[in-house]
Amino acid sequence: MDSYGVRFPLPENAGRGLSFLIVEGRAYPDIADEMKRGAIAALEKAGASHEVIAVPSAMEVPVAMAMAIETGRFDGYVALGCVIRGQTNHYVSVANESIRALAELAVVDALPLGIGILTVENEAQAWIRAHVNDQDRGGDAARAALALSDVKAKLNN
Repeated sequence: MDSYGVRFPLPENAGRGLSFLIVEGRAYPDIADEMKRGAIAALEKAGASHEVIAVPSAMEVPVAMAMAIETGRFDGYVALGCVIRGQTNHYVSVANESIRALAELAVVDALPLGIGILTVENEAQAWIRAHVNDQDRGGDAARAALALSDVKAKLNN
C-alpha cells in the first residue's frame, strides 16, 4: 500500500467536530464507489462528519465544489473522480481542466481541499489507485483535506 496516510500520519481525531463534503464524479461508477469508500473511511476514522454529492464526471466536480463553497456549510472538501484515456485527446482536456479548476478554488479560497481525480491510461490502473487495499487514493484525498484543515486551524490560532 502506497498511501499518504502512511507517509503523512494525521493527529488522532484530526477531524473531530469538522464537516466535509465529498464531491464525486460518477463516470466510472464502480471506481467512484471504491474511492468514496476510502474517503469516507478516512474521514470517519478521523472523527469528521461528511456529506456526499454526486455529479456525472470529473469535469463537473469543480462546478459542484464552487457551488458548495458558496454555502459556507463545510470545513473541508474532498474531490473524487476518474479520467481514463480514450481514443481522442478529450482525456487531456478533462484531466487538466478539472484538476486545474480544483487547485484554483483551493488556492484562491484557502480551502482544505483534497484532490483525488485519477488520471490513468486504463481501467486496471484506475483500480490499483482506487482500491482501498491498494493505493486508496480516495482515502488519500480525504487525508489531504484533513491535513490542510489541521494546518488552517493552527494558522488561525
